[in-house]
Amino acid sequence: MELAVVGDRDAFGILVMRYQRRIAAFLGRFVSDFEVAQELTQETFLRAWNALERFDSRYRFSTWLFRIAHNLGVDALRRHELPTRSLESEGAEGQHLEVALPDGGKDPLERLENRELARELKREINGLRDEYRELVLLRHFAGLSYQEIAELKEMPLGTVKNKLFRAHSVLRKALAGHMGSAG
Repeated sequence: MELAVVGDRDAFGILVMRYQRRIAAFLGRFVSDFEVAQELTQETFLRAWNALERFDSRYRFSTWLFRIAHNLGVDALRRHELPTRSLESEGAEGQHLEVALPDGGKDPLERLENRELARELKREINGLRDEYRELVLLRHFAGLSYQEIAELKEMPLGTVKNKLFRAHSVLRKALAGHMGSAG
């Protein structure tokens, strides 16, 4: 990061390689449009490069980068009024946005139950209130820590933990019937 701040393009390229997939995955789920997510991912890194001199080293680079991506995603949703789509919907060029859950080498019945659970989980995540859904996506699909989410969303850490606890409770309750059989 220090090298990138002083204009080292190669160092910034390493940062792009490190975060590109996570940013694209987050934006893909956030705006539910593969092509728009790809454009926003590029715009995220372009804006980051152009604003490197304003980066505050007291914060994590990943938090700062996700804040840029988040703001671009919110702007895109407002500007284009993009349709919301299921997590298991098809993106551009037939790219499937479904998240595969590992089956752990289970027998066919157990794998079938896991696929059904995965579909139901996606459906329930899509049905969460926006504030909960976004936090779940940031935590479990973008892989951000509670602290990173708190910094990104400019919320107290306790609020992030509380809202994620509530979201998990809603999901746990909705999936209770599946959890007994699929484990």
